[in-house]
Amino acid sequence: MALVTAGVVVLDCAEPEKLAEFYRELLEAEQVHANANRVEIRAADGFRLALRRDVNATTPSWPRPENSLQVHLEFVVDDLDAVERRIVGLGGRPMESGDASGPTGERGYADPAGHSFILRRGTPTAPKQG
Repeated sequence: MALVTAGVVVLDCAEPEKLAEFYRELLEAEQVHANANRVEIRAADGFRLALRRDVNATTPSWPRPENSLQVHLEFVVDDLDAVERRIVGLGGRPMESGDASGPTGERGYADPAGHSFILRRGTPTAPKQG
């Protein structure tokens, strides 16, 4: 029997209710838990994301040349342009466009609280270089 039965990605932010709504709409997820300091959602594929209140949260500033990206969310999509329109409509913003041609095209975004995430088309075959 496994000792760890589930994993949850947790993002700290000043307003978890608002950020949970962004991801709930983007992922077409359901809210499965909420209290004064945390909201958790679950997508149809089982992906779980929690948003935790941190009154001192500051907006992440990635990408910065002096450090590398330590963690980000990644979502696999079929239509990068359609999902980008949805992200912007929900209050997110593009961070980098890059070359999205080919089967592994990807684009970077920030959610309304500034956390970075990637939309990716296809399956990656090698780690990102540089």
